[in-house]
Amino acid sequence: MQEATTETTAGRLAHVQAEIAAAAKIARRSPDDVALIAVSKTRHADEIEPLILAGQRRFGENRVHEAAGKWPMLKAAHPDIELHLIGQLQSNKAEEAVALFDAIHSLDRPSLVAALGKAMQSQGRQIPCFVQVNIGAEAQKGGCAVEALPDLLGTAREEGIDIAGLMCLPPANIEPAPFFALLAELAARHGLTGLSMGMSGDFATAIMLGATHIRIGTALFGERGQS
Repeated sequence: MQEATTETTAGRLAHVQAEIAAAAKIARRSPDDVALIAVSKTRHADEIEPLILAGQRRFGENRVHEAAGKWPMLKAAHPDIELHLIGQLQSNKAEEAVALFDAIHSLDRPSLVAALGKAMQSQGRQIPCFVQVNIGAEAQKGGCAVEALPDLLGTAREEGIDIAGLMCLPPANIEPAPFFALLAELAARHGLTGLSMGMSGDFATAIMLGATHIRIGTALFGERGQS
């Protein structure tokens, strides 16, 4: 496997940033309003370090256990890193998640609201959360059903959780724009401004439809087995 280098990683980062800027310009938005989250799940610390050195500061992980194995040391060396949990979260991992992450993108059920509220209170740490919406009503995916969203938002607010916005994963192999537009409509309906949507293959579309946080893995790290 080719070694990851700061040069090649910096080039990928610059390319993604240019694409963000181009999409934002079309949408008459500032690229500064779009937070780039580098999805570092399954990537080792020596693959992540060059991206940090190239200037990237927001990273996303899917699993608490995996993140706990590599990020404490990386964050100690780079204290300004923001770590986002973008994968499903089990309620019994809430304490660990609150201690490790700076934002959570997968709040999707009342039991998790309760667990996170308790963990945040016990640690004296308020973590902004995005409510994940099962925007395509797919049985195999996590996320709150669209019709259950008002009640879940109410429960989260009663628990004192800071709701940053909504998150979605559109169905695969289908034009994502209608799903992004629906998420934006739902957020506006509930007075939310944050929209965590868009990945390597569709982030330009997401930006044009209002994404404030995009989650990019392959476009920054390359395909598996490639630096």
